Amino acid sequence: MKKLLFLGVCMMALASCQTQQTLYSWYDSEDATYTYTKRGTEETLVKAMVQYEKVLKSQKGLRKAVPPGVNAEYGYLLCKAGKKEEGLALLRAEMKAYPESEAFISRIIKQLEK
Repeated sequence: MKKLLFLGVCMMALASCQTQQTLYSWYDSEDATYTYTKRGTEETLVKAMVQYEKVLKSQKGLRKAVPPGVNAEYGYLLCKAGKKEEGLALLRAEMKAYPESEAFISRIIKQLEK
């Protein structure tokens, strides 16, 4: 009886070690953005843009969708880097993917289109 109880406890302990997959894959884009925000150099901008490109192209999370805010952040960085049309397209993609962001993103688009 003790062996059966011990086996049951061991099985429950091992079952609790299972890892869960996240909804989205971020690929250190937060760190790259933070570094760019703090330093503001061309090098850190390029690194942030590379990370965002990786997030957009290879989603391994459960949803297989771009995380909220990523299209907007990357689009804004593209606009700052002189790629205005690409950036505006990503800002519009953010509104399409996450309609709740429309009030905020539409104001950013209006400012960038001036």
